[in-house]
Amino acid sequence: MSSVKIARLTDRGVIRIDGADSEKLLQSLVTNEIEGLKLGDARHAGLLSPQGKILFDFFVVRTETGYLLDVTASKAADLVKRLTMYKLRANVTITDESPSFAVYAVWDDGAAALTGTRTCVHFKDPRHPSMGIRWLMQSPPPPDAQVVELAHIDYDALRVRLGVPEGGKDYEFGDAYPHEADFDLFNGVSFTKGCYVGQEVVARMQNKTVVRKRVVKVSAAAPLSSGAEIHLGEIAIGRIGTVDGRHALAMVRLDRAAEALDKNQRLKAGGTTIDIDPEALARYRASAAARPSATLQS
Repeated sequence: MSSVKIARLTDRGVIRIDGADSEKLLQSLVTNEIEGLKLGDARHAGLLSPQGKILFDFFVVRTETGYLLDVTASKAADLVKRLTMYKLRANVTITDESPSFAVYAVWDDGAAALTGTRTCVHFKDPRHPSMGIRWLMQSPPPPDAQVVELAHIDYDALRVRLGVPEGGKDYEFGDAYPHEADFDLFNGVSFTKGCYVGQEVVARMQNKTVVRKRVVKVSAAAPLSSGAEIHLGEIAIGRIGTVDGRHALAMVRLDRAAEALDKNQRLKAGGTTIDIDPEALARYRASAAARPSATLQS
């Protein structure tokens, strides 16, 4: 078996949701399909504001007694409060168990075989096949000669390469719609399930709206800096998020970026010329051509 790359994700927390009504509660609230989720399977999902903005993003994994939510650690307490507000008289218990868990990401060819030897909650990252497997562990993984322990930055580099964004890094909680955060591209939203908070806005963006702003991959000739604004002339049209040297994820106004490319104008971030992922621009152009008069965002 080839070596397995594992990274401790120190910025992740874990929430436990148990009780007879736990499935019903989650199904009525989150962006993805929860009903029928099998033991050990997971969904990538979000909890939205009534206006359709992402308040929290997380993974929902089925356990023998209910569900575990793999969530941004700094948002765990707030998510418990929000879910508790919605539960009313439902037979559900919601607890922040972040201090009891460590979250790891495992990738490369040997990940599945290694996971089969461990007794912990683990699931395939549902966003992209190459994102590997996540472990939610209540004790450290045992030493293994085939395990290569990596830093969090190595995991972030993997996300940058695959174009997979994360909340709080590549988009702001409370400020981005699911489409802008690429939930539609990375299995974070169901367009066929029943009602959930913010669904009407999400459905309208899917069916009638040109999504002009998204998290996309960008590259440059020199190293990029997280937080740097992307400019077209004097106008800011985006911001750099997660960085891996000369490559990064960035929230960008794709209509402005496409317009700049058509006029042979260059985008810059921190004085460095940048290029937008051509596949993202092609998807935007196709969407704009299909819905030339439909808009939602300012």
